[in-house]
Parts: sequence; structure tokens; C-alpha cells
Amino acid sequence: MAQLLVTGGAGFIGSNFVHHVINHTDHHVTVLDKLTYSGNRASLSELPESRVNFVRGDIVDAALVDRLTASADAVVHYAAESHNDNSLRNPHPFLQTNLVGTFALLEAARKHDTRFHHISTDEVYGDLALEDPCRFTESTPYNPSSPYSSTKAGSDLLVRAWTRSFGVAATISNCSNNYGPFQHIEKFIPRQITNVLRGIRPKLYGSGHNVRDWIHVDDHSSAVLAILEKGRIGETYLIGADGEKDNKTVVELILTLMGQPADAYDRVADRAGHDLRYAIDSTKLRSELGWQPEYRDFAQGLAATIEWYRHHEDWWSAGKDATEALYALLGQ
Repeated sequence: MAQLLVTGGAGFIGSNFVHHVINHTDHHVTVLDKLTYSGNRASLSELPESRVNFVRGDIVDAALVDRLTASADAVVHYAAESHNDNSLRNPHPFLQTNLVGTFALLEAARKHDTRFHHISTDEVYGDLALEDPCRFTESTPYNPSSPYSSTKAGSDLLVRAWTRSFGVAATISNCSNNYGPFQHIEKFIPRQITNVLRGIRPKLYGSGHNVRDWIHVDDHSSAVLAILEKGRIGETYLIGADGEKDNKTVVELILTLMGQPADAYDRVADRAGHDLRYAIDSTKLRSELGWQPEYRDFAQGLAATIEWYRHHEDWWSAGKDATEALYALLGQ
């Protein structure tokens, strides 16, 4: 049994990791979350209070981070500002959380000799041409294209520097696009699902040919746990499930699975700086740690996600109107 400190544990990917830990280990978890718009305390409501302790706070609060890290065996760092569009409108919170916050956590891990795992994104590598057969690997040069991805790239480099310079026992994982339960409805897949549930036509940016490498969030969680338990210190592992799909295909599959005509969507202006294609090569993770994804069939994972949103309107309905009102103002 271990004591884990999970930052951002009330967010989409972080809360799913907490559920995974509780369901598959005997570890205790302390969640540290600021509860910005993307964090939701209700995402943890079904978990046993005897094993999950929630602390509302900011990772830039060095004193708080130090106190929580002192009693943890490991820190799993999910907390991040993570929405590309928001980073284009106001980069400042991204620098604060993704850079200053990561620095505070690394200093605490250094002080208390605490195992540290840093969650990052494939967006630090930039994008690939649509016709390019290559995928991102652990040796792909960084080439971020937005305030979000550049601050995540910076946080990765801080982790590597603290490992090399100060001996922090850290690992990094860069993951492709996640989907599944508890994802904020501003994001692509839950926005389209909840639009259909509300009788609103889904929205597709531009041509819809942009490609993302989708992975079910449960598979991301199992990979992170494997890295935490078996990963080599100082190493980076890419997490992916061979789920490359263009956005047009995803929207049409959502509509089909929900009993609607596949073309029952509207096109809107493309996003500024919209990356063309992400694709992950997770060979190192699979060969070194023996990890395999459970959801190898994207349609199966998407159908399960649709059912979750269908049966959890109480979780997402409150924020739906405000989200759509904002997108309407932006013409999206």
C-alpha cells in the first residue's frame, strides 16, 4: 500500500486515474485540485472517503505542495491548463499552472525524495503531415505550436532537468487524445455527444481532416500505473492505442452510434493553428513494461462513452448551456 498525491485529480484524466487506482490497488490517494471550470468534485463522489482525501488548492502554492508531498510516497502530476483555444485567448494561466506549478512540485519532490511521475501530451511534438507515415516516438524533437503545448513542453524539460541535476526520481509520459467518462463538455467528443442528446447538430471544425490518435482514458490510467510501478527512472514513455481517426470520421461515427444520419452535422470555421495530425508509437511502453490497451476497437470505446453521457446528464447538464453560449459567441 502506498500514499499517492494526485494533482488535478478532479479533472477528466486525473479523476479517471484515481478511480483506476482505487479499483485496482490498495493505495490511498490524496487529490489536490484547484477546481477550475474543468475540475469537478462530483467526478470523485462515488469513491470511498476512507481511501480518497480531497484537498482544494493550487499547485503554485509551494507551502501547500510541500506539506502534501512530505506525506506521499509518490506524486502523479496531472494538473494542467489544457485547452488549446483558451491558451490562445489568454496564455497567462498556462504559464502559471504548467510551468510555475510544476516547478513547485519538483522542488517538493526534490526536498522529500519523493517518486514523481509527470503527465504530458503528444502536442509537445507539434503535428505531422496528413500523408506522413511516421509516428511520434520518445526521440521526436519538440515542436509545440500553441501556448498550451509550449508550456507543457517546458514542464517536461523542467522534469528532465530536475532528474539530471538534482536526482529527482521522475518519469514522464506523453499521451495521445483521451476520451471517456468525466470529460468536460467543451472537448470534442463529449461536446458532440451531448449536442446530439440535446437535439443540437454537432459542429465540425473546417474540413474535418485533422487526425487525432484516440485512446480510452481507462487505458491511459493503466499505462500510467504501469509506469509508476515499473518504469525506469529518468525515462519518457509514449502512451497510445493505435486509434488514429480524422475528426470527420469521429463525428459521423458518433451520429451513427446514436441512431442519427451520419451527415447530420454543421461545419464551422477552423481553429487558429489547428494541428493536422498526431500519431503515437507506444512500442517502448509495450515492450519494456508489457502494457496493452483494453479498448483496441475505437467504436466499442466510443459506444461505451456515449452510454456514460446518456446516463449521467446530472454530471454534465449544468455546464452545457454556458459552454454552448460561449462557442456561439465565437462562431463555433
